[in-house]
Amino acid sequence: MKVNKSNFLQLVLSLMIIISVSSCSKKSSSSRKGSSQATGWNVNNKKGGFKQAGEQEAGPGLVFVEGGTFTMGKVQDDVMHDWNNSPNQQHVQSFYMDETEVTNFMYLEYLQWLKNVFPPTEENYRAIYEGALPDTLVWRNRLGYSENMTNNYLRHPAYSNYPVVGVNWIQANEFSKWRTDRVNEALLERNGYLKKDAKTLDVTAENSFNTETYLNAPTETYGGDDKIVLKGRKGSAAKGSKTTKDGKVIEPKNIYVQRSSGLLLPEYRLPTESEWEYAAAADVGQREYNIYKGQKKYPWSGQYTRSNKRTTRGDQLANFKQGNGDYGGLAGWSDDGADITNEVKKYPANDFGLYDMAGNVAEWVADVYRPIVDNEFNDFNYFRGNQYTKNKIGKDGKAEIVTKATMKYDTLSNGKLIARSFPGQLVQVPVDENETYLRQNFDRSNNLNYRDGDQQSSKDFKFGSSESNKDIKNMYNSPKHNVTIDSLGKMVRKFDKSNKRTTLVNDNVRVYKGGSWKDRAYWLDPAQRRYFPQDMATDYIGFRCAMSRVGSKSQNKKRPRN
Repeated sequence: MKVNKSNFLQLVLSLMIIISVSSCSKKSSSSRKGSSQATGWNVNNKKGGFKQAGEQEAGPGLVFVEGGTFTMGKVQDDVMHDWNNSPNQQHVQSFYMDETEVTNFMYLEYLQWLKNVFPPTEENYRAIYEGALPDTLVWRNRLGYSENMTNNYLRHPAYSNYPVVGVNWIQANEFSKWRTDRVNEALLERNGYLKKDAKTLDVTAENSFNTETYLNAPTETYGGDDKIVLKGRKGSAAKGSKTTKDGKVIEPKNIYVQRSSGLLLPEYRLPTESEWEYAAAADVGQREYNIYKGQKKYPWSGQYTRSNKRTTRGDQLANFKQGNGDYGGLAGWSDDGADITNEVKKYPANDFGLYDMAGNVAEWVADVYRPIVDNEFNDFNYFRGNQYTKNKIGKDGKAEIVTKATMKYDTLSNGKLIARSFPGQLVQVPVDENETYLRQNFDRSNNLNYRDGDQQSSKDFKFGSSESNKDIKNMYNSPKHNVTIDSLGKMVRKFDKSNKRTTLVNDNVRVYKGGSWKDRAYWLDPAQRRYFPQDMATDYIGFRCAMSRVGSKSQNKKRPRN
């Protein structure tokens, strides 16, 4: 077939133009590395002021849990016929969670730090260390010999990798805050923004590190010691300073790590109830099942607690009480390997890579307990317990720092003191009308009783009688124990023995999840929920930490396509 020469040349020319335009188009959309998708300016340089960071790194001890939807509260066995566990559809964002429960060794590291920084030999700091100590007396039983655990469980090396117990909810929360500061302190030191080995220096109460203080007032960190807090990476940013004609030194901006730097990690915290239940169920590995109906009974596959693998057939997949007087099977064939708690990682991990999400110890979660989960109001990252605060700004316009004189303690119902603010931290106050006025998403600082506990819900409420309703504080008529100090400085404890109390539920009870070494298999179901006072501890409740995920939902760079 003859081809017209002129037509052929036109065809070639047209193809060259198309290829050229296509090439230019591709080059302009992904031209220079670090250029802004919005403006084309290079935002990674010093003038841009921003840094395009990569994926969030998992903090020490954490594993990634990709978020998704699941049926919360769907229990397979409901012999108790509880009405506090109605199934409801929820969605949780991706987050990180501790691979194991917090161990005795981890908690002892915390106690040692407190002992070094806040010596209990000093009267002003005695309550700090004592308030953080686990209650080792939780092991005692009126008709059982347990002094071995009372004396040894926390501190003996044989129990180092066993989950810590005897820790109440408040203590677990304070441990999480401490852990946040130590991890971020190590990150700054490793990246050259703190003097090498700063975290191991002779730190004192007035000279310690706090993440939020560093981000908001870096020059106040370590008590304002600029020999530890470097101006820039290994102090190199300070070299970019300029000197004016009159001798004034102008230092470059952003010489300290900021939130926009992407270096520091979000806070370690207790997981929410929805996060814990979602992570324990681990439906991610059960794609053949209908995950929307929550057909998984345990953190592992199947309807039974024993392994069906050839090498471990018959062994229990968790540490729990198998029957009256049966905590660990027969001698010589201990099918769950323990009688009390067991060393972490002794049982298979679930499909998220999390160990002991059933058995060993039950675990504190962040939520305040209520009989219902109000999914009609919210079905995304559900959590009851928000108490919003803000930094207190002084007359000089700067954020106030907690000092030795302004430390605050909480007095528990048993009279024990627990420190809730430490020197070097930022002073926090509840949000006020300046933040809540004309808002639609929240209107108060304390949201523990939101859509719950109003006067009209109380059985004592009388319609048409305003006077008789003045004393009704909320619908939960729980005991109110009172601890005071008399004129001689002695503690006076008044236990509420009123016969008018109708419930133990109040704003100071927290949810705990999962079964323990003391529980029957019924409680191993991730959807089961119970509650306990936040200032009390037991020998079967421990905890693990979580961390929010910033950025993408998935760790996969490319979204899978069907």
